[in-house]
Amino acid sequence: MANQLINIEVAYATPERQKIIACQVPAGTSLLEAAKLSGISDIFLELDLDTADFGIWGKTKPGKTPVEEGQRIEIYRPLLADPKESRRKRAEKRAREK
Repeated sequence: MANQLINIEVAYATPERQKIIACQVPAGTSLLEAAKLSGISDIFLELDLDTADFGIWGKTKPGKTPVEEGQRIEIYRPLLADPKESRRKRAEKRAREK
């Protein structure tokens, strides 16, 4: 089983560009290992895979999660603003405008 290769995709995007890399990795490979094997950090030099958050088809998963055949690993960028704080500020602004 360790020699069996599975097909996956690794996806990452910035506001300026996005990349999806199709590759094969050994069965049982973790999300983090698969992302490293894909070479995506060679394309996005600012990407630190060791601290990145991962997901599969839009659902957040730990980097140690084993990847399965046909999955797309998504690498998430850190949030620039706290969503709760942003909503609070918008609500305050709307309240002042009334």
